[in-house]
Amino acid sequence: MSPLKITTRDAATGPVLAILGELDYDNASQLRELLTTLALRPGQRLVLDLAEMEFCDSSGITALIAARNLAHAAQADIALAAVPGHTLRVLRIVGLDQVFALHPDSTAATRD
Repeated sequence: MSPLKITTRDAATGPVLAILGELDYDNASQLRELLTTLALRPGQRLVLDLAEMEFCDSSGITALIAARNLAHAAQADIALAAVPGHTLRVLRIVGLDQVFALHPDSTAATRD
């Protein structure tokens, strides 16, 4: 079991959050709490880089939806980058691949 670690960096398009480890019931609240500290501006794009995410359960999916809701409330955009295959499969099954912009990596997600 890998603890959750979230690193934040700024890109020209807006904040990029790299999620490392497990986004699950035990720690999805960490992402939700961090989201409330972001100062998203209209027109920005929040990017969640999932390249190092090892596991995501339904609580993690709910946290991703919370991130989307926060971005939209701020009139900002959201994108998921480097979604692991197991998580991408779940997103496709529940139709969230049609809700989130998906990119192969954070570089592609932060292009204007």
